[in-house]
Amino acid sequence: MRELIERARNGDRDAFAQLAAGQIDRLNAVARLILRDADMADDAVQETMVRCWQQLPRLRDADRFGAWLNRILMRAVIDQTRRWRRIQVAIDNIGAGPATPDTSVDVANRDELERAFRQLSISHRTVVVLHHYGGLELTEVAAALGIPAGTARSRYHYAMSSLRAALESDARGAVAREARG
Repeated sequence: MRELIERARNGDRDAFAQLAAGQIDRLNAVARLILRDADMADDAVQETMVRCWQQLPRLRDADRFGAWLNRILMRAVIDQTRRWRRIQVAIDNIGAGPATPDTSVDVANRDELERAFRQLSISHRTVVVLHHYGGLELTEVAAALGIPAGTARSRYHYAMSSLRAALESDARGAVAREARG
């Protein structure tokens, strides 16, 4: 990979294409997990690849390419979130009719977790995704995001506490609804 990076740094588009092809799926998965929207994730990854091409000549250490690329992705994700907040538009429901609820426990659990996860800030979601999905240690998450290790640990702790509290709140609400019904 070091050879591809060096060739791409010197302007070899084919080398960059190979380098990008090796990273694109991972970047896309991370962006989708954080942003929870496929189109926004695709835009963030595209922006990441453009910035990577533009900034690659300034990469100091080819061995740190992965962490460097993660930082670029995180900046693109944050920029995408800011853009989305500015242009968010209410869309009328087209009237597809009432949806039939799926009563499977797996779907209910996934939906509860999704609701709780969406309540986290982007910075907290990012730490959770990079740690659990990306398999990075919290010190590696900190390096990837360009933040102190203590900040990464704090964000992770806060995120997990918030997720736990949201899930427990949903469970208490379900018990109360059953008791009333």
